[in-house]
Formats: sequence, C-alpha cells, structure tokens
Amino acid sequence: MVEKRGPHQGIIYPVRGRKEPELGTDVLMVMIPSELAYLARASRAREVTFSEMRLYHLYETRDGDRPPVTLSGPFLGAPAAVMGMEKLIVLGARRFWVLGWCGSLQAHLRIGDILIPFKALSEEGTSQHYAIGEKGPESDPELNRMLEEELQRQGLSFFKGEVWTTDAPYRETLQKVAAYQDRGVLAVDMEMSALMSVALYRSVALTGLLVVSDELFDFKWIPGFSRPRLKEGSRKAGAILLALARSLAREPLAQNRATSEEGR
Repeated sequence: MVEKRGPHQGIIYPVRGRKEPELGTDVLMVMIPSELAYLARASRAREVTFSEMRLYHLYETRDGDRPPVTLSGPFLGAPAAVMGMEKLIVLGARRFWVLGWCGSLQAHLRIGDILIPFKALSEEGTSQHYAIGEKGPESDPELNRMLEEELQRQGLSFFKGEVWTTDAPYRETLQKVAAYQDRGVLAVDMEMSALMSVALYRSVALTGLLVVSDELFDFKWIPGFSRPRLKEGSRKAGAILLALARSLAREPLAQNRATSEEGR
C-alpha cells in the first residue's frame, strides 16, 4: 500500500513481505487474548507463520469451499490495533469485524451485556493522524445492520450507540464520566475510534461488538473480568462475528461511502 506522492504521504508505510500471507477479504480482530485463543480453538483455525514484529497472531479458518476468514490479535490500545489493521489491509483484508471489551457508563448497561458501537468519541492519540472530515469516527451502517439482525434472530439483547475511546484508562475521571453520561455515551474502550478512523481513511468496512467487562456509572470501578456472564457474552459475540464473516467471505464488497483525505 504505497500512497501516492504528496505532502501527506507517510514516509514509513506497511508492505507485504515476500513470505507473508495473502489474506481473504474478511478479518476478525480480537482485542482480548483469551477470546482470540478460544475462537482459534473453537474454529480449528490454523496459525499462519508471520514475521512482522509479532504484534498479533493470524489464524485462517475455512468453511467448506469458502475463502479463509482470518482471526487476528490480541491488540491493546489504539496504536497497536491501528498498526495491526494497516498491515492486515496490505495483506488483503477489506472487511473488519472487531471483538472487544468496554466499561459501562450507563446504569442500564451491565457486565456481560453486548453493544454495537455505531460511532466513537476520540480521546486517543492515533486517530488524529487519519483525516476523515468533520463527521467523525463511525462504523459501517450495512455491517451494523447485519449484526443487529443476527442478534435479533438469535434472541439476544443488545445496545447500540456511541462509545468513548481513551488511551489513558487511569484518567477516566469523575468529571469525564459524568459529562459523557449526560451526553448519552454508552461505554469507554481503548481502540474503536482509531479503528473506525482508519477504516474510513483507507476505504474499508468495519463493525464490531463490545462486551461490558466493567462498570463505572456509579463513579467507582466495578471489574467483572472473572464473572461468568462476561465470558458468556464474549463467546456469544465472538461466535456471531465469526459466523457473519464466514457468510460474507465470498460476497462482493460494496463501495465504501467514506471519504478520505485528498492526497493521502
């Protein structure tokens, strides 16, 4: 992915190495190590040898004669996730399905609940380097619709809306939590706004599911990392994302409606 020459071209850019894999269109990016390991086992995925800094693992999983779907991860925070996503695009990925965890800012959103992040408010430092215009980071409407329909078909409750992305979890202050609660922001995570921005900038499609792993809405931290409901929600969310990725792996890609920065 060599950008055309111009003042906004990156001097360093990702490339596909000679021995690196060529991927199918659909990639599931998994932020959490335990959930990546589970999905790889459950789908009997094959790990692919990968030399690029070992930022993430690649697993290819096939469904009959369909092209492979790739599992990748884990990723912690926006910089690592974006570096991984840029590389995955170079290797052929065009549709991204994200599985992550988040902290609830609203009392009706509890540990183990599932949400679709339609858009994100950025307080991380990576997305500002990907100019996408005034609209701000958002996920792909058509993929979001498919997720909604599948969750409804399976009778699973879910939420949808805006999330707040930060790269400083120890600075989720009382003032910020209160302000974003009043604004109707559902949860806080560490990757989504940056991934949405890259997807829009690079004209690829992205959606995702976040599972509530902890609660902040009472202005105290309630972690739920060992609770069975978090594991249950994560496994259901991962299975849905992987099933949709597999079902679309042979579908033609629709034209992404996002605009990207001129001269990138």
